[in-house]
Amino acid sequence: MPNRPAAALTAAALTAALLTAAPAGAASAACNPDARDLQVTYQPVDHTVADAKYHLARLTIDNNDSGCALGGAGWAMYFNAVRQPVAVLAGETGDIGRKQLADQGLAVTRADDARSGDLYTLKPLAGFKPVGPGERRAIDIYFEVWAIHKSDAPNGWTISYGGDTPHWVPAKSLLDPADPKQTTAFSGDKRPVETAATRYADNTSKKLDLTLQQSLVPQPLSAKTSGGTVAIGSGSLISAPRELSREAGYLRSALSDISTEQGVPISLNVDPKLDVDGDGAPDSEGYTLTTGGDGVEIVGTDPAGALYGVQTLRQLVPAGSYRAAAAGHLARTVAVPAAEIADAPLFGYRGLQIDVGRHFETKQTILKFLDLMSFTKLNKLHLSLTNDEGWRLEIPGLPELTDFGSKRALDLKEKDGLHQGMGSANDLGDGDGISGKAKNETEANLGRAPAYQGFEQNTLNFVGKGSGHYSVSDFEEILRYAADRHIQVVPELNFPAHARAAVQSMERRYQKTHDATYRLLDPDDTSKHTSVQYYTDNLANPCLDSTYTFLVKVVSEVAKMYKDAGVPFERLNMGGDEPPGPQDGWWSGSPACQKNPQTKGKSGEELKELFFGIYNTIAHKYAGSTAGWEDITDPTREFRLKGFAPLPWQNVWGWGREDWAYRFANEGTPVILAHATNLYMDLAYNKDPDEPGYYWAAYVDEKSTFTYQPFNVYANATVDRWGNKIEPNPAWTKLTPDGRKNILGLEAQLWAENGKAPGIREYQAFPKLLGVAERAWNRDTPAPDKMEAAWNVFNNTLGQKTFPLLSSYKPVGLSGTGVNYRIPLPGAKISGGTLTANVRNPGLDVEFSTDGRYWRTYNGPVKVGAYALTRTRAVDGRTSRISQVGLPAWQNGTSYKPGALVRHQGELFRATREGRGQEPGRTDGYWALLQ
Repeated sequence: MPNRPAAALTAAALTAALLTAAPAGAASAACNPDARDLQVTYQPVDHTVADAKYHLARLTIDNNDSGCALGGAGWAMYFNAVRQPVAVLAGETGDIGRKQLADQGLAVTRADDARSGDLYTLKPLAGFKPVGPGERRAIDIYFEVWAIHKSDAPNGWTISYGGDTPHWVPAKSLLDPADPKQTTAFSGDKRPVETAATRYADNTSKKLDLTLQQSLVPQPLSAKTSGGTVAIGSGSLISAPRELSREAGYLRSALSDISTEQGVPISLNVDPKLDVDGDGAPDSEGYTLTTGGDGVEIVGTDPAGALYGVQTLRQLVPAGSYRAAAAGHLARTVAVPAAEIADAPLFGYRGLQIDVGRHFETKQTILKFLDLMSFTKLNKLHLSLTNDEGWRLEIPGLPELTDFGSKRALDLKEKDGLHQGMGSANDLGDGDGISGKAKNETEANLGRAPAYQGFEQNTLNFVGKGSGHYSVSDFEEILRYAADRHIQVVPELNFPAHARAAVQSMERRYQKTHDATYRLLDPDDTSKHTSVQYYTDNLANPCLDSTYTFLVKVVSEVAKMYKDAGVPFERLNMGGDEPPGPQDGWWSGSPACQKNPQTKGKSGEELKELFFGIYNTIAHKYAGSTAGWEDITDPTREFRLKGFAPLPWQNVWGWGREDWAYRFANEGTPVILAHATNLYMDLAYNKDPDEPGYYWAAYVDEKSTFTYQPFNVYANATVDRWGNKIEPNPAWTKLTPDGRKNILGLEAQLWAENGKAPGIREYQAFPKLLGVAERAWNRDTPAPDKMEAAWNVFNNTLGQKTFPLLSSYKPVGLSGTGVNYRIPLPGAKISGGTLTANVRNPGLDVEFSTDGRYWRTYNGPVKVGAYALTRTRAVDGRTSRISQVGLPAWQNGTSYKPGALVRHQGELFRATREGRGQEPGRTDGYWALLQ
């Protein structure tokens, strides 16, 4: 711990101390503040100082220690930042940033020895004025580009005194949504901040009486009710042929979760000639479901179809039955409507990508997502197991990949693990070189239990699994669990870029053993390149035989896991995205490339193509097919790979790749759609600073996914990422009828930079994933002019049917209930003192309050006065974030009564007692933080 003042002094010692006391203001310099008595607050201040280049931010250091100053020397603060501090840049911009800090007695540099990535150090220079006990110091600092969401803030703050073990410093992010300088990224940003008023205008869906067909997600081809209900239960006799034993077992388990007694009999069967749509050909994965007085009959074209019939039957169970079961009150039987349902999918590939490289997720979380995928009839889990920030799968014979590459720590020399990245190391656990972290997520959230219904401060304070990996047995269990649900797991082993965890792990192996068999870099390579995430040492070298020896070893071991799990290895994703620039720097300074006759004289692009040609050949020895990001190939070049499907993702309007998917498909290349503008679920829902996530491609919500047009993506090109209206470019390639046959399907993306807890992952995925399920499964994609009416129905389906089901959802074979889906904030306005409110999804309740303590259900226009608070309540009792309506901003010196509400720096406070002038968040006992 830091040196602290003695608790007591003798009279003689006290006299001597007084006689030799330092001048006023320096008395506390002999000790260091406890790290927990410090707090760092980040807030963007002005995005107009250098349009689209960098912005002015303010770091505020609060020293709440009662006796020690943060001195003028001898300490260093470490942090991660998704936006580079300008002071670390070269050239004139860097000079501006360095001078700005130097004038305040500070400097920022890259922290780790490798000078690679997003870890930085803030240190005092000579002349830094100590921050005294009880003092608050504002530091002006420039960061790159923009920061218009709280999750853009620097995170993972620690302080080290004199080189001792770094201690956690609590951090906070503020952003005032009412200040245009804080919320407007640059002059071209025309997108308004979301408010209660904008939501009120957007919430146009009226409550509908839903048909049975409209009550299901995804909607089936046909669904007809025949009147009455049918009782089913855990004791129902389930008959099925041997080939459907897994499906029958799944159904038994699902029924035992909600009921105790016998209902009507249920039969499962397969008819390979089942023609659901009547076109004369069997429909793969199709099914019919009939419920009536004689029992329940499910017929699938294949076992997968039979399981999808079971999943539809699960959706027919009333939400109240699931809610009662979650509370421990199982019904004797449950009633489902008597009906006839027939269905089959649009696409054979209906995918979800989960990134566990940037932040790890436990096996339990992945299994829950797999069951939810099956529930919504998705069938491909693309599991991104490797990235710069972590290698997540045990590979027998290469222990360094997980002993080193799966761990993150505040280790500047990266001796035992990768350095702290993205604000996380070993979550809130120990062993990562950081002391004094919060004991739990509530403490990390600065004293408030996180709801994960938006940004939470604990994501700045080390919440997030930077470390972790799956053992061989873990992975095999995932494979079997997925196979039982007819979900194909597609592992991604990402090379040659985004490979830092692997590259540096193999370097540690070489340093330890002096065996270069699996080495991935040329130590004499002088090439210079920087990735989007600021890594300079993350590229595997394509000119080394050892690179391919490594790939053979890893892919063959993964194939063995599939074999031992009894699951076919059908597809390997090779990654291949975002090779760091500049392109002419790819291995241009590698002696190994110049010495190798196969690679000598080749350009960076040619070396990349050589690498993927060999990697693809290796992969096909073990897997049935391959896939990878669009970066691997290019429709403007002749290079193509056999048995390979690209995932086009960079369709950002105006970036030049809007039509790559259709160009591939038209030429005969099979394509998996992964368009960032509509299918990247980790992107923020909307422009509200409290929405976690990035926004580099667009804002993505469930309307983005539901209204996506797989065969005419240009219909979605209405505004660019900054809210400017656009028109599709006539030069963009249109999808031909033959090209349409080459669209294998689509895949939603759940990247993990901001996915630091399972609750956040579920919040990001639901309800967005439900829109993906509709577009991947439902053959009736509404035309653009019919989409608004379909959207109205979908909103009703979510609010009335799907959300209540998810509130008490129990994954089959797993513990726990409920899904942390996003509860939409209500829309509202006040006119003449009267509050009027609405909600995006009819069926959800709106509540209002005038003091933040007492909440009432909104049943229609109501008198509230000048301001009110509103929120949406789900059937499980969870609520959305609070939405303010007409709430005044704080003005220093304003008198207030208990219960008065104010907005200060974008946060909501309620006065706890009468006073005048006390700043919210500053004076203990006067204000309660509401959100």
